[in-house]
Amino acid sequence: MTTKTQKLPGGTRAASGGRPGPRSWLGLIVVLGPVLLVSMDGSILFLAMPRVSQALTPTADQALWILDGYGFAVGSLLIAFGNIGDRYGRLRLLTAGAAVFGLASAAAAFAPTPGLLIAFRVLMGIAGATLLPSALAVLSELFPQPRRRARAIGIFAAAFAAGFAVGPVLGGLLLERFWWGSVFLVNLPVIALFLVFAPVLLGEVRSARPGRVDVPSVVSSAAGLLLAIYGLKHLAADGVAAPPVAAMLAGGALLAWFAARQRGLDHPLIDFSLFRDRVFTIAVITGLLPLAAWSAAAYLTGIHLQSVLGLDVLDAALLALPGAAVLTVTSVVVPGFVDRLGKRAVLVTGHFAIAAGLLALLATTAGGGIGWYVASTAVAGIGYGISFAVVADTAVGAVPAERAGAAGAIAETSNEIGNALGIALLGSLAALVFRLQGPGLAPTLDETLQLPGLGVAAAADAKAAFVTGLHIVAVTASALHAALGAAALRLLPKRERAGTPEPPAGPVPVQDEPSASPPAPGQESQSV
Repeated sequence: MTTKTQKLPGGTRAASGGRPGPRSWLGLIVVLGPVLLVSMDGSILFLAMPRVSQALTPTADQALWILDGYGFAVGSLLIAFGNIGDRYGRLRLLTAGAAVFGLASAAAAFAPTPGLLIAFRVLMGIAGATLLPSALAVLSELFPQPRRRARAIGIFAAAFAAGFAVGPVLGGLLLERFWWGSVFLVNLPVIALFLVFAPVLLGEVRSARPGRVDVPSVVSSAAGLLLAIYGLKHLAADGVAAPPVAAMLAGGALLAWFAARQRGLDHPLIDFSLFRDRVFTIAVITGLLPLAAWSAAAYLTGIHLQSVLGLDVLDAALLALPGAAVLTVTSVVVPGFVDRLGKRAVLVTGHFAIAAGLLALLATTAGGGIGWYVASTAVAGIGYGISFAVVADTAVGAVPAERAGAAGAIAETSNEIGNALGIALLGSLAALVFRLQGPGLAPTLDETLQLPGLGVAAAADAKAAFVTGLHIVAVTASALHAALGAAALRLLPKRERAGTPEPPAGPVPVQDEPSASPPAPGQESQSV
């Protein structure tokens, strides 16, 4: 069998059993920059949306698309771009994706209309989908020794978790001093540094047999998701009508055709046969559901703190810090406890922690509840951190070694889809409650509060309706996590312990015969 081996610039060779040198660790730092940005941009608008709404006055469904168009673009294209990177080169895709991500970020910062902001956010998501799988594959090549590679991938996961957690806080801090577009311009220095140092520190990585990318599968999965969510959002915001119902039905039909098509492909985008394993299925749902709950709660509580309670964006950002710190620290320390407690105990604890934390939001009101909000983010943060830390390891450990790559890709995709679905589904539920119980003057709270001549009673009714929607979302998400925790308690094996599985991303390099002279930067050799 023929496989490609990476040779790093300057003669540093990533060979099986080799010890990583300083260049490998510097390469890891460079790779983590885009990873942090991709996850951070999934959440950086949560506290910024009231300011964006004031500046661009988007409609209810436009506001939701501004938030989750990015996540849908990332999630629906992750696996496809992983296959493209295998065929044409991971480093090449990384650098191209980073350049487009930077350009789209700059354009989004100066978008004059909601429609253009949505378009540039989607373009950022498409570029972001090129970065995550390629970054993980290149990282695997930098650390060929399994134990050190597992440690590096753990750092990768912690950076990904930190990006999600820090995004709202950073957005709030920026908006205290600058205009709303600054939350996108912050990406540019990181992208510039990556484009300068990546060609120096990273080598090209390809798979010898990448398989073909099935274009109909890519189009049907992305279009099916977008149509289904488009219809759902319009039903929640405007009520029952023929166009949104037709969009939902068309989206569902496309997704069903996509699933059926995967069974007949030699290289499916999603290998649905993996879901026959109950451990794998629970792991993937655990990757999706906590991100959905976290993104919806972060978005809605950001509006509660600013638009309902009247806090400025800096105070809201500071109140989010404890939860962000708990989430990040948990994602770093939990892997050390998994070996002793087992995945089953850790996953069950995570789901019940999220359920309990979300229920604390029921104590928030239209006039207060700040302390309960902080407590909610801290308790739920434990569960979110557990999800980030163990989902990929659990999913990969549940399948044979030769299918680890497919399992890892599905687990990674579940995170991004979960982040987008939280805003789309749970955000639409909150919008529906507001439409049914609010004063009926405008479809969103921010639009209602900006109406000229709004009476005190109407403003109070609007705030109370929003809080009711927040409570219903919290109860719904809490019940789903409690149910999944109970399922994990019943279905996961009791004695399973986390080992150190072979990391899923990227081809595993093979030791070359020593060469007489150091290779040129980016050079590759062929091994048999």
